[in-house]
Amino acid sequence: MTENLQSCCLANWNMEMKLDPAKDDLPLMANTRHMLVKHYVLDLDVDFKSQVIEGTVVLFFEPGSRCKKGGSAGEGACLSQSYETCKIRASEPCHSPVRNVSARSSKTGYNDFAVCAKGEKDTSDKNGNHSNGEQASGISSSKNCCDIENHGSEDFLLVLDCCDLSVLKVEEVDVAAVSGIEKFTRSAKLTDAEELRNRRNQIVHELVTLPADHWREQLYYYTRCSQAPGCGELLFSTGPWSLMIRKAEVQAPRDFPHAIRIWYKTKPEGRSVTWTTDQSSRPCVYTMGSPINNRALFPCQEPPVAMSTWQTTVRTASCFVVLMSGENSAEPVQLQEGLLSWYYYVTMPMPASTFTIAIGCWTEVKQESHTADVRTNNEFSSLFSRADLRLIEESCGHVAYPCRFQNPAASSQLVIPHRVFAPWCLKDRCAEILLELIPQCLSAAHATLGTHPFSRLDVLIVPSNFSSLGMASPHIIFLSQSVLTGGSHLCGTRLCHEIAHAWFGLAIGARDWTEEWISEGFATYLEDVFWAVAQQLPHDEAREQQELKALLRWRRLRDEVQNSEEELQVLRPNKENTGEVSESGTCIIKHGLNAEKVFMQVHYLKGYFLLQSLAKRIGEATYFEFLRKFVQKFHGQLILSQDFLYMLLEDIPEQKGYVRIRYGLSVENIIQAWLDTSGIPKPLLEECQTWDQCRLVQQVNDEVIKWIQVNQRARKRSKRKRRQDEVAFQKLLPDQLVLLLESLLEEKTLCLRTLQCLEKTYHLDEQDAEVRHRWCELVVKHKYTTRYAHIEKFLQEDQAMGVYLYGELMVNEDAKQQELAYKCFAATQKQMDVSSAKVVAEMLF
Repeated sequence: MTENLQSCCLANWNMEMKLDPAKDDLPLMANTRHMLVKHYVLDLDVDFKSQVIEGTVVLFFEPGSRCKKGGSAGEGACLSQSYETCKIRASEPCHSPVRNVSARSSKTGYNDFAVCAKGEKDTSDKNGNHSNGEQASGISSSKNCCDIENHGSEDFLLVLDCCDLSVLKVEEVDVAAVSGIEKFTRSAKLTDAEELRNRRNQIVHELVTLPADHWREQLYYYTRCSQAPGCGELLFSTGPWSLMIRKAEVQAPRDFPHAIRIWYKTKPEGRSVTWTTDQSSRPCVYTMGSPINNRALFPCQEPPVAMSTWQTTVRTASCFVVLMSGENSAEPVQLQEGLLSWYYYVTMPMPASTFTIAIGCWTEVKQESHTADVRTNNEFSSLFSRADLRLIEESCGHVAYPCRFQNPAASSQLVIPHRVFAPWCLKDRCAEILLELIPQCLSAAHATLGTHPFSRLDVLIVPSNFSSLGMASPHIIFLSQSVLTGGSHLCGTRLCHEIAHAWFGLAIGARDWTEEWISEGFATYLEDVFWAVAQQLPHDEAREQQELKALLRWRRLRDEVQNSEEELQVLRPNKENTGEVSESGTCIIKHGLNAEKVFMQVHYLKGYFLLQSLAKRIGEATYFEFLRKFVQKFHGQLILSQDFLYMLLEDIPEQKGYVRIRYGLSVENIIQAWLDTSGIPKPLLEECQTWDQCRLVQQVNDEVIKWIQVNQRARKRSKRKRRQDEVAFQKLLPDQLVLLLESLLEEKTLCLRTLQCLEKTYHLDEQDAEVRHRWCELVVKHKYTTRYAHIEKFLQEDQAMGVYLYGELMVNEDAKQQELAYKCFAATQKQMDVSSAKVVAEMLF
């Protein structure tokens, strides 16, 4: 056993030490197979002046999968995590530099973070981390890593994912001190000889395993326990990516404290949150979907398998509104003049990476007295109503929680309660576009997939430095301001995409983070379906629009495959090892920190085309009936690609069994052709020819010919002859305009008169961001200097889409264009997210 422990220690030690934060692999260090967080209680104060969030997080644990049936470590039940052989000599006392750090009062909700007492040496490191004990208990000292003078003890080490945090203190929580908690010790069978820690752990076990219908009582006691006093400090140290905690002489996870409190504060430069100003120049902070997720917001277990619930109290100045992933629409409580407290909770277990917060001077955009028209496509509604009544009767496959899929009232709720928030200056624009779209898109989603997994929804227009058009989290969607320009098309499609994530990405998540296509491929596929239903398009019209969209996505995928590394084009980079972790639960996400990967669309596009191909072969009606069955079976769970594919192929009706044979549909063939191979999948090469025949595409081709002719006449026209022959151009849909401009970008030269006519004909500066992006590309390519202001505006206001315009400005080696690129980057660099700034800097410098 000792040999195995040392081997495990060495392997994880090497993993931590060899990881270079500058590299592009993301480590998940938490030993989730030893200890699993079941619930977080966060109690936080937000200070905009110092740009710091500080407070406590209380974690409630259960033994992990490797330790539930075993005995002590000596019996071989569970291997300890990294640094097990790194010990303090038994005679060495533990000295903590942190003093007077007390539990928060339930009345005031305040605490004082104490500094070292007068005359004491401050042992915090240069990053603000405090370790307790000499050489951080020997944990972070490489020279003591293999200290054999440990008196035979091999203490268990709890490892959490953590970076960019100042950890001040870690302590065990005395849950047994909570009044009325005795009810949770009925099955403990305590005797005088049993240690008090067993009593505490038994209380936590009983609390985290309460039946789902006791969720209110559970939240109440989580709160009470989180406010209980500490009963002993724990030894801890921080590594580049982790927080390591141990208790002297505790050798097995089952004996380790199951409730611990961590006192910490974030850093202004922490990569999980962005401190910035909104479009009204007011301060705000939000989680922007960082590649490192939330480990720089609070110490946590990042691996998806660590499905947990949470509750959070946030105190901040009264001018701010706190929005968060939470089932309740929080109402602030005034604590004192100028200070408000906000409280949110979640009862559906989800990965900690889905936790989201946004604090700012947001304005709620409210509906006028009339009610928005909620429309549904009767074809989809009738399909669902027949299927869903059968599905409700089936039991769920997830761990117990208050599930909406088992609630008939929730299952029939077409539109869930929703709110819209935005900076004050965008309030009118949101009222004009967003308020009407949300109920239509929610209703369309319900008509397609059935029960909304979440009980409510907030939609927030985030600051201009947001690096994406949208991001979905439990109960809240972030949208870029870029979706608010040029009509409702871009806003509607993006809203549908993010709503789709409620089912695929949140309610159903990927067990392995590298399988992003499970989330993004489904959302991309379903956004077209939802949007068609929301618009109540006839079947033929919906099909034409979807074929046009398929062509645009095909062009984008083709370009991306030609201009990216092959390794980044594989949807299942771990292949047959997908979903596997180490004995302790640690793993590495390949290219998880690659800045360029953030802007790649390959997981969206190849995933979308795979799902489209399957639907075409099986038939839409059969396919959507299957999707509803799949959602019913796997909501609240994590999946791998093969879970979806096996169920799909098994569900194909007998009368359509020939489809499997005709198209060679097998799980192995699909995985090989679509998921494990770089480049364009062969089946897609066969299908892409059909989209050119689409009526909407043919219309664009006709218009392209007209513009080429206009350009030729303009080039030949005499300088004296300024009058241009009138040409009748057709009105085009936004996606048709995108295709038109992309086609014209392929022309070697467009003269100034053609560009002027093009801009005037389609009012290009008023179109949505997708169209304006192509217009900016034309301006750059043909050095249309009088419209460089359009580029400057785009790069400042549409940062979610403008990154690669910098490359276009640099590649021509034109002095004016390069000067424009430097100017725009200088104006936006400080507020850009890290990935965007890194990619742009590489282009410019």
